[in-house]
Amino acid sequence: MHKTIVVIDGMGGGIGAQLISRLRETLDEKQDIIALGANSGATERMLKAGATKGATGENAIKVSVRLGDFIVGPIGIVIPNSMMGEITPDMVGAILAAPGERILLPLKNEHFTLPGLESMPFAKAVELAVDAVKERITRGEV
Repeated sequence: MHKTIVVIDGMGGGIGAQLISRLRETLDEKQDIIALGANSGATERMLKAGATKGATGENAIKVSVRLGDFIVGPIGIVIPNSMMGEITPDMVGAILAAPGERILLPLKNEHFTLPGLESMPFAKAVELAVDAVKERITRGEV
C-alpha cells in the first residue's frame, strides 16, 4: 500500500536523517518520504539520507505537511518556538491541522518537560517511531 511519510526537522537535520534512513531500510520503496526542514541544512541532510523530495522553510512546511499520511519528527515540531525558535507558531498550527497521523519522538527539550515519560536511548525512540509507521501501513490503518 502506497503512503506518503513527511519527516520534519530543524537545526542540523540529524534526527530527521536518522528517521529517513531507518524508514528506507524498513519500508518498501513504494513509500514516498518528504523531507521538510526548518532550514536548508536540515533539508539537505534528510535528502542525503534517502528522502524522495524535500522543501525548506515555514511556507514549505505549512503547505507540504498536508501531503503526508504520517508526519514524523521530534516532539518539538508541535511546540511553538522550539528548536531555538526555528519552529514557528504558524508551522505548529499547520502540523497539528494536517490530516496525517503524527508520530513524535519524545526527546528532551530545554523549554518543556514530560514527567513520567520513559527515558530511552535515541536509537530506541527512532526504532519505535519507524515500527509505528510500518505497523500502520501493514494494517492499512491510515
